[in-house]
Amino acid sequence: MDGTVLVADDDRTIRTVLTQALTRAGCKVHATSSLTTLMRWVGEGKGDVVISDVMMPDGNGLEMLPKIQADRPGLPVIVISAQNTIMTAIRAEEAEAYDYLPKPFDLPELMKRTSKALSAKRTASAPAREETQERPEELPLIGRSEVMQTLYRLIARVMNTDLPLLVTGESGTGKSLIARAIHDFSDRRTLPFVHVDGASLIELEGPARLLAQAKGGMLVIDELADLPEEAQARLVRMMDAPGDHAPRFLASSQRDLAAAMEAGELRQDLYYRICGTALHVPALRERVEDIPLLAEHFLTRAENEGAPHRSMNEAAREALRHFGWPGNVRQLENTVRRLALTARGEEITEADVNAVLGPHSGPEPSSAGFANEKLSEAVGRHLQRYFDLHGDMLPPPGLYMRLLREVETPLIEIALAATGGNQAKCADLLGINRNTLRKKITDLDIEVTRRRKLM
Repeated sequence: MDGTVLVADDDRTIRTVLTQALTRAGCKVHATSSLTTLMRWVGEGKGDVVISDVMMPDGNGLEMLPKIQADRPGLPVIVISAQNTIMTAIRAEEAEAYDYLPKPFDLPELMKRTSKALSAKRTASAPAREETQERPEELPLIGRSEVMQTLYRLIARVMNTDLPLLVTGESGTGKSLIARAIHDFSDRRTLPFVHVDGASLIELEGPARLLAQAKGGMLVIDELADLPEEAQARLVRMMDAPGDHAPRFLASSQRDLAAAMEAGELRQDLYYRICGTALHVPALRERVEDIPLLAEHFLTRAENEGAPHRSMNEAAREALRHFGWPGNVRQLENTVRRLALTARGEEITEADVNAVLGPHSGPEPSSAGFANEKLSEAVGRHLQRYFDLHGDMLPPPGLYMRLLREVETPLIEIALAATGGNQAKCADLLGINRNTLRKKITDLDIEVTRRRKLM
């Protein structure tokens, strides 16, 4: 890398780490704990890229972005923040930050984005947006995991477009929260937010009445694939001829819409009209590192609503992390609320968690007692436990292919290890074509290491 980087962070360790890493990469670095000093450097024309924290002792880094863009149009600013909420990502996008990374950040990733910013040929920024109305500081869409940060950035980018939007994800992941956030933080936030159901679409004057209610706001269709055929046909006609004050259409679904279309349950023309821009909300088990953060958030919320003050020890947090959460964030919230009321002491323990979640929340049973167990019996035992973790609900659709993948990956990895990484020998052992094996190694992202064979 070649260029000068201005670093502003009140954490001395972060300043030291970034200074050392950027200097080793060939950059000149000016580091400060003061926004005032940073703005002076920017005004003096110093720096090719800025890396700034949000919360600083003498101000808010995000609030300085418009002034930086006014003084130095096109100067890339990378925002880093420990405030891991969708609000930070939205405000960074609105303030035209070049990029946004949550703390704790991955240093190689930050270096890569800094290199990209240094080489970018940025044009002068667009005129500043109008002042926005006061907004709440906190939304329940929180998490520092990479999948959530990616989702936040995507929401911020599509928020003010007019394209139809599809939000997918399992029940309880927060699809309705995302729909509401996109409306409340978009240019349409002063216009109506209208929910659409099959009955309202089928009514004789239903579509016209819905369009009149929306008045250019947002029309939200929950569980798109569950709409009856007539309602789907009317929705297509609404999207094709929305009138003078066209609303934004947002649909949600916990089903695989492509599969629903193939099965004849979803009109093809409706599928292609709504799926142009899609947001997938990850299941809680796909972002277990966010569980302690969410639990703390829900404990605070419960206390604010009158529950006793509670804290959670590490063993309790581990128990929450190791649960399957078939009901996702909604189930976690209900669980934490119960813990806030039923825990035996001020500190929530693992025993408290297990008492609420039941016997399946504990650790896996020892394998010592299964030494003579057949493979089919072991698979059956694990499958039964998987279904039990979902309680009264069924697992998400697509179970067959998910389970095949889970079995296929370790099978190929172990076979490769047994053959010393020799793919021809491994393919012969498995009884499949060598090209098939190569494709599976690529698709399953399996690492192949050559070494002495075991046979």
